Amino acid sequence: MNQHLSATADAAVPIGTSDVPSDVVRLVELKRRFGVTPALDGVSLTVRKGEILGIIGRSGAGKSTLIRCLNGLERPDSGQVFIEGREISRLGERELQPLRRRIGMIFQHFNLLSAKTVEENVALPLKIEGRPRAERLERAAELLALVGLLEKAKAYPASLSGGQKQRVGIARALAARPALLLSDEATSALDPETTRSILALLKDINRQLGLTILLITHEMEVIRSIAARVAVIDAGRIVEQGPVWSVFADPKSAITQSLLGGIRPQLPAEIQSRLTRTESGEAILRIDVAGEAARQPLLSDLAAAVPGSFRLIHGGIDHVQQQPVGTLFLAVPGNDANHLTRVIAFLKARDARVEVLGHVANPV
Repeated sequence: MNQHLSATADAAVPIGTSDVPSDVVRLVELKRRFGVTPALDGVSLTVRKGEILGIIGRSGAGKSTLIRCLNGLERPDSGQVFIEGREISRLGERELQPLRRRIGMIFQHFNLLSAKTVEENVALPLKIEGRPRAERLERAAELLALVGLLEKAKAYPASLSGGQKQRVGIARALAARPALLLSDEATSALDPETTRSILALLKDINRQLGLTILLITHEMEVIRSIAARVAVIDAGRIVEQGPVWSVFADPKSAITQSLLGGIRPQLPAEIQSRLTRTESGEAILRIDVAGEAARQPLLSDLAAAVPGSFRLIHGGIDHVQQQPVGTLFLAVPGNDANHLTRVIAFLKARDARVEVLGHVANPV
């Protein structure tokens, strides 16, 4: 059954083109204002065929306006929106209808029709298309099997858990064999365990069907769990983007650093409160490493190469996209400036990013 789903998805033909473009979505200098407030301020972005891209930002950053421009519900003031190679931002409603069927959508609050059964909810997009009932029910059964809810086909949404409702929402979004799946805060209303199961399902669907997925979220843990690339949006602009592991290892913008604050090691508050700029006592270093640098015995090599003491006070190595990403906090005696300089030089020579956070008067 999964092979059949994969074959039919791959056989779908993009609207308005005979060739499948490498980018399912391409945004060029997208701008949208509401009064004097810019919701989008020159957004350029691509989503490649078959990838999972996460767009993250705080409330009010422009995520909702961006997703409405993607599905044609909002028209940009300027710029271009390409879906499978076709520019859609100036299309009329009649021209948009077939294109919207190429875009599946899953929502934070599920948006299921309470008076319809699970299979009727899943089959609804096909009913709107005018497909025969037998075809609709066959497709609904395929998709409910895919999301693990075939036994709930005759049930009503009221009898389902939140995770089950979201699985139905995912099945419904796949009914018309879309080229792009938009996930708008789809796990925000779910508990952590259910969130993990939904993200695992989306990742499995991406792998089985080669489906392109665009995730809109404010949760960096969601990005870390599933996305290959991430774009950070703030005040209507993309302030940073790249492979997830690379952005996690070396976040450039203040907003990215803030969003990562909950899942990257941070200096313990008790030590943070004692930091001063007075160069006495112990210097507290933050060391960020990733990739090959994080695979090396960095601290033992430091001890062998630079005589003198230092202490590991916090941190560790994590793995993101099969890449090691680490943050370590060292305390180095600050009464020997040459020793501190040699420690920092050695670490930087090993491709580590080093920051002197301050000094503490007494050992931590």
